[in-house]
Amino acid sequence: MPGAKMAIKRGNSNMGIRRNNGGGGSWMSIVVLVLFLVLAPVGFFVGRRVYSAASIDQDISKQNVDWRARLALTHVQSLFSKKVIEVIKANTDDLGPLSFDSFRKNNLSASWKFSGQEDVGPTEIVETNKKRTPTGKEEKLFDDSHPQSVDTPAKLARRQLREKRRETRAADLVKKDDDIIIKLENAAIERSKSVDSAVLGKYSIWRKENDNDNTDTTVRLVRDQIIMARVYKSIAMMKNNTKLARELQNQIKESHRALGDAAADADLNRSVPERIKIMGQLLSKAKNEVYDCKLVTGKLRAMLQSADEQVRSLKKQSTFLSQLAAKTIPNGIHCLSMRLTIDYYLLPPEKRKFPRSENLENPNLYHYALFSDNVLAASVVVNSTIINAKEPEKHVFHLVSDKLNFGAMNMWFLLNPPGKSTIHVENVDEFKWLNSSYCPVLRQLESSAMKEYYFKSDHQTTLSAGSSNLKYRNPKYLSMLNHLRFYLPQVYPKLNKILFLDDDIVVQKDLTGLWRVDLKGNVNGAVETCGESFHRFDKYLNFSNPNIARNFDPNACGWAYGMNVFDLDVWKKKDITGIYHRWQNMNEDRVLWKLGTLPPGLMTFYGLTQPLDKSWHVLGLGYNPSIDKNDIDKAAVIHYNGNMKPWLELAMTR
Repeated sequence: MPGAKMAIKRGNSNMGIRRNNGGGGSWMSIVVLVLFLVLAPVGFFVGRRVYSAASIDQDISKQNVDWRARLALTHVQSLFSKKVIEVIKANTDDLGPLSFDSFRKNNLSASWKFSGQEDVGPTEIVETNKKRTPTGKEEKLFDDSHPQSVDTPAKLARRQLREKRRETRAADLVKKDDDIIIKLENAAIERSKSVDSAVLGKYSIWRKENDNDNTDTTVRLVRDQIIMARVYKSIAMMKNNTKLARELQNQIKESHRALGDAAADADLNRSVPERIKIMGQLLSKAKNEVYDCKLVTGKLRAMLQSADEQVRSLKKQSTFLSQLAAKTIPNGIHCLSMRLTIDYYLLPPEKRKFPRSENLENPNLYHYALFSDNVLAASVVVNSTIINAKEPEKHVFHLVSDKLNFGAMNMWFLLNPPGKSTIHVENVDEFKWLNSSYCPVLRQLESSAMKEYYFKSDHQTTLSAGSSNLKYRNPKYLSMLNHLRFYLPQVYPKLNKILFLDDDIVVQKDLTGLWRVDLKGNVNGAVETCGESFHRFDKYLNFSNPNIARNFDPNACGWAYGMNVFDLDVWKKKDITGIYHRWQNMNEDRVLWKLGTLPPGLMTFYGLTQPLDKSWHVLGLGYNPSIDKNDIDKAAVIHYNGNMKPWLELAMTR
């Protein structure tokens, strides 16, 4: 710097003059001048850093000072007074972000001032920075505090490649997350659809959690405290801390006593909040004295495994007992049937006949087929149909019962006639044509192998062990009333169309519109029950058998028995009963399907079933509590299929 050199020369000459004059102040002047000339650039840079530090203190989100700069500032602030730093700051407000390149180009040393500078606002600083940013090949990219080098083509290519890889990885992660979410949603849908009708507690639990606005957090808190107290008690005993173990045991008893049988917060007594507080203090003490992460984790895992085993055992017992309750005739109905039977056989023969018997074979009327051994259930079906019928006098009910309930069924409808409608009751045991030589299922039901399969499968005797075979021990699978639906033309040879009804349905609307439904040449009109993967053929049939795999589509949609329109004229032409016999003979060893009448029905009427509008028939009221109430209200027929029949004590309360 020429100016600096001249100043040094003049300083040297002056120093020599003053030395000759014997003046001591000249040394001080020279030192100050040298310090100024040497430290001025340093002060400039340091001042800019001090200014940045002050900005950081004001708004940490706007500046990002390097740790080295902070360390330098700490040392520099000890060299300069606050006043000097403020002067440097005032003279550098308009210089923008600092770099050595900008220092050189703007010749800042020539314009260094200690006074006379005005403060520059943030907006002006931004504009100044924009004007001073180099362009072209020498373009510099600045952040808030540090200079950056220019991107070369190679760097730019590498950056683009990294961005593409980043985007690809992000897309893969999003896809994986979507797949996981879809799997979880599908699993949740399947769990909601496959409600276990045998576990009675599920319904009551569902009702409490969904119908009650109270989340019952207090009950859960007490139970959680009891669990943790049991864990700490076990650890305390392991560590020979008997005093703490006794305290925990006492508090566990008190909490159990306070909780009682309460399942909701509203059922708790007033002592529970105080008990929660005391237990919380004791748990805190136990945590301080005996807490060990490994031991606590092990104890909780052991408790979880034990609880899981107990749940499985109790679930099996619950399944057994609920199945037993569902298949046992309630005392009230049993006694009713006995009294009605006695009364019927005390009547003289001439009073045992129903009126309007001439309507039984009139094809112009609306005919219903109902096969049941339950007097109360049959009466509900008949009554609900008549109540909602627009022309009850045109409705004819054909009831078939067994020998045990034949008298009771007749007596009930003799005492409670169905208004202007016609009714007729028959005994299935009097159908002489229905014998084992003609009917393969009857021959199979009478065999000892079938009885062994249904009633002594695996010879299991305990509650939990026998629960898995309960579905095979349902008496309806051995009753011809259940299989009589495949012989409708033989039972009613003079009719051309009939509506089949199960005895666990309730009619809510006039059903005469079903006789006007165009079946399009099909035999069976029924409501389909399949969803995305629910109630399709592969759920009922054994597709590992070549006879099944060769003749049926596993994804074909299932349909419901319970309310079916049958065209008996087409039935006879297609020889539906013969098709049923062929499949039943092939299933002698139960290799095609296990049990029931729906699987052979799906096979027999395969390709011959016309789907009906779902509003005609809503199913699931006997096991599924989540059916939409609007669907129930709009339905012509509601079906209590499942174990929770309305006439049983285990029925749903809604």
